[in-house]
Amino acid sequence: MLNPSTAKAVIDHALFLGADFAELFVEHHQSNSVQLISGEIDKINSGIDFGIGIRLFFGFKVLYGYTNSTDEEELKRVTSLLAAKDKRDQIVNAGSLNLNRFTNKHSCQLPLSQDANMAAKIAFLRQADEAARAENEKISQFIGNIGQREQQIEIFNSEGLHIGDTRHYTRISANAVAQNGSEQSTGYEAPGAFTGWEFNSKVDPKQLGQDVAKQAMVKLFADACPSGEMPVIIGNGFGGVIFHEACGHLLETTSVAKKASVFYDKMGETIANSVVNAVDDGTMVNEWGSINIDDEGMETQRTQLIKDGKLTSFMVDRMGGMKTGFAPTGSGRRQSYKFAPTSRMRNTFIEPGDSSLDDMLAGVEHGIYAKKMGGGSVQPGTGEFNFAVQEAYLVENGKITKPLKSATLISTGPKVLKEISMVGNDFALAAGMCGSVSGSVPTTVGQAALKVDNILVGGGN
Repeated sequence: MLNPSTAKAVIDHALFLGADFAELFVEHHQSNSVQLISGEIDKINSGIDFGIGIRLFFGFKVLYGYTNSTDEEELKRVTSLLAAKDKRDQIVNAGSLNLNRFTNKHSCQLPLSQDANMAAKIAFLRQADEAARAENEKISQFIGNIGQREQQIEIFNSEGLHIGDTRHYTRISANAVAQNGSEQSTGYEAPGAFTGWEFNSKVDPKQLGQDVAKQAMVKLFADACPSGEMPVIIGNGFGGVIFHEACGHLLETTSVAKKASVFYDKMGETIANSVVNAVDDGTMVNEWGSINIDDEGMETQRTQLIKDGKLTSFMVDRMGGMKTGFAPTGSGRRQSYKFAPTSRMRNTFIEPGDSSLDDMLAGVEHGIYAKKMGGGSVQPGTGEFNFAVQEAYLVENGKITKPLKSATLISTGPKVLKEISMVGNDFALAAGMCGSVSGSVPTTVGQAALKVDNILVGGGN
């Protein structure tokens, strides 16, 4: 996408102006989405974006800018503007740019650039809509969306790196609304994968429609949730969002380097119950949060964050590694060329244990089964969080008895890690989007069901 000789000239210019490190991130991004509302196709959007991000290091200072031009003089002009305050002319040239190669772990048979597959996508959404409405007459609305995108990247830096990749993403979302008089409730699922439209073969549209309709109906006639501190069993899959938000961000050098994380000085120490083993893995084949290389050009890897309750690693980008002394983990990510990369999660999860759901329920006299988690908010510096439970049930004397609504879980990341006493054997992953200082990126959360012995529950009673 960018002539290597142009990239070399711009990098040499940055070094001449005194930069200790220079990088060019080139991106061509194509996207397409289709949305169905009220049984009709409401929107079809497509777009193409192209740009080049320029990043310079002056010691620990990071300067970043971007342009939509590939012209050498324009790229040098942006570089000069970035370096203006730190300019210290020196005669330094980067080494030769060498094209790096890697093994692509992620197959793609139906990329967006070859065919948008619009007729098949519309048919998929119509089937999901029909299935949701057929589930119950009280389903008043169904909203479905299919998004597909293709991101081509190319990275050059002053250490001689030249590497590129093409990334394929497909995600399907379904939202059902149930209504009984003035009462409303919703059900939501949004599976995704790091692949092309062939992902649809793994998602049954009828089953997807039925699942979100059943979720909505369960909550429509549910009882108010009790409040207070009690044991909670958090379901598998998207239940991992609590670890992601309340603990995962605290293990990124984005916060660790600034000592804005309660874990910044806890390496090697016990920070969780010994049953907790947590991983951030960018290598999982075709998983939504996977990548071949990160947005700094480093091949991705599997990073063991917590082992038997002890902190074993952070997620480290280049600058984070410089500031903390930890080796980069292939975790430098960004939304697009408009953002400088920082350490970010990929596929982040608590590894499965050997307990069954029945085992966990047996020890609960009065508590909550949070089968599906929803959104929430987190205070990054402390890990304080509150999360809505999308689908919840009351547990009495070791048995799931009745559905609940309006449940909220409230605690802190450090505290909840130590309250986890059992981890299940029903491991699952779920797709999501994560926002931070380098924009919004695809990430996967996951876990088996787990038992939290004591956590504050906010409810309607």
